[in-house]
Amino acid sequence: MENDLFILKNEAGMRVSAINFGGKIVSICVPDRNGKLTDVVLGKSSIEEYMNEQEPYFGAICGRTAGRIAKGRFELEGKEYRLAINNGPNNLHGGIKGFNSVLWDIDEVDSKKINLYYTSPDGEEGYPGKLFVKVTYELTDDYTLEISYRVETDKTTIHNLTNHSYFNLSGEGDPNIGDHKLQIFASAYLPCDENAIPYGKPEKVEGTPFDFLTPHTIGERIEEKHEQLIFGKGYDHPFDLGKKDNSLTLCAKAVSPKTGIVMEVFTTEPCAVLYTGNYLDGSFEGKNGNRYPMRSAFCLETQHFPDSINHPEYPTTILHPGEVYESKTIYKFSVEK
Repeated sequence: MENDLFILKNEAGMRVSAINFGGKIVSICVPDRNGKLTDVVLGKSSIEEYMNEQEPYFGAICGRTAGRIAKGRFELEGKEYRLAINNGPNNLHGGIKGFNSVLWDIDEVDSKKINLYYTSPDGEEGYPGKLFVKVTYELTDDYTLEISYRVETDKTTIHNLTNHSYFNLSGEGDPNIGDHKLQIFASAYLPCDENAIPYGKPEKVEGTPFDFLTPHTIGERIEEKHEQLIFGKGYDHPFDLGKKDNSLTLCAKAVSPKTGIVMEVFTTEPCAVLYTGNYLDGSFEGKNGNRYPMRSAFCLETQHFPDSINHPEYPTTILHPGEVYESKTIYKFSVEK
């Protein structure tokens, strides 16, 4: 199977491009307040460049488990499983060869929709069970990208999928997202240790730099001497959306003052991880010869809580044979004049 580029277009002129390798979203082009088509996700200039190891998560499907698993270990049905340690002392985004580094099968349903398929063998990256995954990217005519996930297994296992697109609503190549106004509709977040592992119950955002219930610019409080911001070198934290079921709800809204582009994020997932590109360093060229310095993008990774398997009080990421897990995340774009 070859790595190929697929381009989706809707009647409104929005375009989304994706490739087989990692199921990566290469571009999302939407009009700004002046009608100029603007690419709002970071990426690379060629398919070949996506297959190297410099920032392997741009636009990728992350799995089997997005985020970190503490010490790469978990216990399931009385058996301990050990995963690759690929991020400090922890496992990150599925391991050395996570879903971001495999070739997905793709069928193009029409010009607005593609389905991606991957079967992860039993034991791949240390996880039990064969996992059957289907991800759908679909455009609607109201400037919306819908990402749907469907997961099944033949043996009890864990899973936690997300898409890891890096957004800059001023356009990729703009050097800083500090001026973006952001709302996250979460009254609690998960504090994390110095290795980015949640260490307990959700805590209230009230009175902290993590309170985005009303709009704040991303850069407004990011340099505060708050232990959590120091540990993460900025925001790199899960927000508890307080969901009691898997209904589709608005979880976040971001706006660029430069372009007027607005992005609203809806999800059925219980959590969204805000990451502010703290480890980008401008060391390689991205699209159009642009370099991506620290905090030149932000991610809103909708998912279950990281390291859930080691925290029984968190929403479960365990999947049993005969069960079907389905979730959806929607990115809706508009403009402020």
